[in-house]
Amino acid sequence: MSLFMFLLRDAEKIICAVIFLAMTLLGFANVVVRYGTHYSLAATEELLTNGFLLLTIFGAAIAARRGEHLAVELVNDMLPRALQRVVLLLSVAASVTLLVLSAYFSWDALQNLLSNGMRSYALGIPAWYYQAAVPFGFALILIRYLQHAWEEWRKGHAFGVVGDV
Repeated sequence: MSLFMFLLRDAEKIICAVIFLAMTLLGFANVVVRYGTHYSLAATEELLTNGFLLLTIFGAAIAARRGEHLAVELVNDMLPRALQRVVLLLSVAASVTLLVLSAYFSWDALQNLLSNGMRSYALGIPAWYYQAAVPFGFALILIRYLQHAWEEWRKGHAFGVVGDV
């Protein structure tokens, strides 16, 4: 498998690993500085908070690709096979709508931050730096969710329900 295909297939895993490693090192450095000097690194709260945001979004993309998204299957499992497929289509339509709207509104928030020049409170950097990956994260969740939905549809599954079509 080529490096490009590996990166394309596992982009969100790599991003999460890098963010988590950076957050761990930053948190550890803050603890060492705090106990060594009785002062805190002021910017760590800002960086860690925004790191958690990115970790959550890209972690959701991993869950969407694996089909580990939140699901309530009790009613779906009691339905006949044909209705399960209809419920699957409705579920995919609702999820796609939500993800498209999330990407759109986070893009709008990014545009707002770009135009108003707001700066972060601790580091004084442009606030849009923290928002820049969010719309792309939602787009990645959408892509991974659609990949999983297509695989389930082709297998004849209704998101986790195995059987004949």
